[in-house]
Amino acid sequence: MLQPNTQAPDFTSPNQDGTPVSLADFRASRNVLLYFYPKDDTPGCTIEANQFTALAGDFAAADTVVIGVSRDSCASHQAFIAKFGLAVDLLADTDGTLSRRYGVWQEKEKNGEKKMGIVRSTFLIDKQGRLVEALYGVSAEGHAAAMLERVRRLA
Repeated sequence: MLQPNTQAPDFTSPNQDGTPVSLADFRASRNVLLYFYPKDDTPGCTIEANQFTALAGDFAAADTVVIGVSRDSCASHQAFIAKFGLAVDLLADTDGTLSRRYGVWQEKEKNGEKKMGIVRSTFLIDKQGRLVEALYGVSAEGHAAAMLERVRRLA
């Protein structure tokens, strides 16, 4: 698992429109809040995405871009964004490279069954590409507001 005060792993991954998004795109200009979630249009993931969307203007005012990541396709992300009017980019990590690089692809247990999946996690990356926060196993409810407070302390 990644630790704060280290360089964030670089990435380039397509967003919902198929446009490549890279960590380097924001270097020296914006902080990046990169949040990983298990699946589009599921209860916890919808709560989290809606709460990040509700605070999107506040994050932007704090020089921070919010980017969600799951293993869903670009088309799935487009439908998720359209259904809920989301105001965050969603990266399609269909091959799991980004999830593995950030250590969020882990064994999970549900109803006694173990399987691999994305553990809901969030990474706050400063303008120099350094990890400020590396939070694994977060809860969806209220997480966006808690991260906004952390972002505001960066300034």
